[in-house]
Amino acid sequence: MVKYMKKLRLFSLAWPIFIETALFMLLGFVDVFVLSRYNDLAASAVNTANQAVSIVTIVFTVISGASAVMISQYLGAKKNENASRIAAISIVFNLVAGVVISVLLALFSEEILVFIGAEGTLLGFASEYLKIVGGFLFLQAVLASMSVIIRNHGLTHISMYVTVGMNIINTVLDVVFVLGLFGAPKMGVMGVAVATTFSRIVGTIVLGAVLFTKVESVKIFELLKPFPWGDIKNIFKIGVPSALESFLYNLSQLVITSMVLNFLTNEELIARTYVQNITMIFYIFAVAIAQASQIITGHLVGAGEMDKAYKSGMRAYKYSMIITVVACTVGVLLRKPIVDIFTDDPTVIVLGAGILLIDWFLELGRTTNIVVIACLRGAGDVYFPTICAIFSMWLVSVLGAYIFAVVLQMGIYGLWIALALDEILRGVLMVWRFKGGKWRTKAIVKS
Repeated sequence: MVKYMKKLRLFSLAWPIFIETALFMLLGFVDVFVLSRYNDLAASAVNTANQAVSIVTIVFTVISGASAVMISQYLGAKKNENASRIAAISIVFNLVAGVVISVLLALFSEEILVFIGAEGTLLGFASEYLKIVGGFLFLQAVLASMSVIIRNHGLTHISMYVTVGMNIINTVLDVVFVLGLFGAPKMGVMGVAVATTFSRIVGTIVLGAVLFTKVESVKIFELLKPFPWGDIKNIFKIGVPSALESFLYNLSQLVITSMVLNFLTNEELIARTYVQNITMIFYIFAVAIAQASQIITGHLVGAGEMDKAYKSGMRAYKYSMIITVVACTVGVLLRKPIVDIFTDDPTVIVLGAGILLIDWFLELGRTTNIVVIACLRGAGDVYFPTICAIFSMWLVSVLGAYIFAVVLQMGIYGLWIALALDEILRGVLMVWRFKGGKWRTKAIVKS
């Protein structure tokens, strides 16, 4: 069924993923930036609504994340039909789950946001956004599956091109609809929601066309008869622990967001929103290298090349750490001018600049986690990162955030210290695990 395959190299895979990831993050960055010109609370509202979206999209990662591992290992073992069957499962499952979640978000957006802690004007803005973006979230589910399939065949540049197009559409429509240019109505938050949704519609259509003409055939869905229960078992064996780790992270961030909304000032909330968008720039390099490294690790483990997989993973970690340190250092040196891009409120600028100093240390831990966990996942070692996440995220991140930010009254700075300690602790544990070599026995596919 596979129509195309190419030789995999770290940077040839990573640079399109980097651009795609940067542009994908830019979608949210542009939304917040344009809304900051409209209303500061509107910008924070979209950020708050996206916390809820992040929680429910974990369902999609159960399948797409596990599919990434299994497709890469099957291709490495030269079992192409098996890889095609996993691709079909991924698309069907995510489409069905996406439709169900979209309906729930559209119907219960306000109740979900109230649960998080949103109220007043913030609640109104966030609910308006979540009804539209959440109602069409199934598009993101299908996009995630198709992107995973294409990437693991080595065609990382294709999903990059699609994301470029989505960004152009989103940016143009953001400016037009939010600010009411060229005679368009001034729609505010609703304008951002419409722009985001329309760009995803276009992206889904284009990526689907590419997938079924260059990579796979529509006949892959015939491989689901008889239904492959054995593959489903393996997918959930890999996907549930990996998704649980992401779920715990996003849930911890949701709890912390509720804490922020209830105990910190509006200026601290706004500063947090802007800094979160700024720091995306610091770790997108690590995300790109990690995703490329996971693909390579999966292929090598599927082929039985364990030593090469280890060397490849450590090389990826070294490169990502060097890049992150440089990026974060530049960010610290230019911290006030960077925050000033978003706002002219002197209090928010001072708070944001202070947070960026602490964030330098946080990013070292985050980079380690992103890259090393990706390598462990590529090898099929998914339980250890999840166990570490259960303890560290809740005992260090959430409890620490409450102690530092609320009890010790360190405010937003205390919150960031807790987040940094969590990332660093888990980072140390992940490196220890990868060097220990237990992942060598966790492969799902045997060559």
